[in-house]
Amino acid sequence: MYLPAAFRQDDHDLLHRQMQATPFALLASAGADGVLASHLPLLLEPGEGELGTLYGHFARANPHWRALPDSGEVLAVFSGPDAYISPSWYPSKAEHGKVVPTWNYVAVHARGPMQLIEDRDSLLQIVSRLSERHEAGRTQPWAVSDAPDDYLDAMLRAIVGFALPIRQLEGKWKLGQNRSPADQAGLRQGLACSPDPRERALAAHMQINDRRETHHA
Repeated sequence: MYLPAAFRQDDHDLLHRQMQATPFALLASAGADGVLASHLPLLLEPGEGELGTLYGHFARANPHWRALPDSGEVLAVFSGPDAYISPSWYPSKAEHGKVVPTWNYVAVHARGPMQLIEDRDSLLQIVSRLSERHEAGRTQPWAVSDAPDDYLDAMLRAIVGFALPIRQLEGKWKLGQNRSPADQAGLRQGLACSPDPRERALAAHMQINDRRETHHA
């Protein structure tokens, strides 16, 4: 990932929180069959290993898991809020006009070797933990144990699980930090007043980031 210094995010706790907030990731690898990608919900266990471990599963019919490179290394991409940035939001446009559009966003990249898991008990643990994570807070949460045993066994035979110990973790918070304070303020206001929910979500992320930077200043 291209990481200009102004946008680089190295706080592992913050990166973990973003991964947990946007758990539906793009999992990509390059091998003899070329570049393959799968969209999968991933479960982060921050306390496992120095940078944490990701868990998930493929459909057994998905050829991706069979085509993993010999190294087993894969890239998991977690995308946060993003939005088109209009030059009209910058006060500097009225001053000199030397502004162009861009796209601001938040993203986390996690790399590591994939370890495939096929035994029933480990698969059951993975799907149970994933379900518990996303059912938490519901009035009547569904549990894996609600499914009949024979049906559950058939579903488990149809998937291949994996663990991905994170060896490299990178974050990019492209939020206009390279602009003047006046342009940053105009950017926040433009996004916050937008009818587009994606743009308002990015404005909220900017406000959180601003508070965090002020706290650490």
